Amino acid sequence: MDASRIAKQMMDFQKTTFDNMYYSMVILQDHTEKCANTLIEQATWVPSESSRVFAQWTEIFKKARQDFKLAMDDIFTKCDDLFAAAK
Repeated sequence: MDASRIAKQMMDFQKTTFDNMYYSMVILQDHTEKCANTLIEQATWVPSESSRVFAQWTEIFKKARQDFKLAMDDIFTKCDDLFAAAK
């Protein structure tokens, strides 16, 4: 087995591991957001401004999470191209 094939298999494993970790993190964050929203809706003492700030905060996190995923996908694509060129 040549080195480029081993490296390609390692990168495929890393991408699969990253994707699984990422989707687990998304599920956890979405569930946490749902629980926090329920808490904020039921807590009458929380000012409406605080709930708007929380909504903005969660949107910022979602955007950053999506940007991170796109950047990692771009890196994995470049690595695939590199290994394809090495053949």
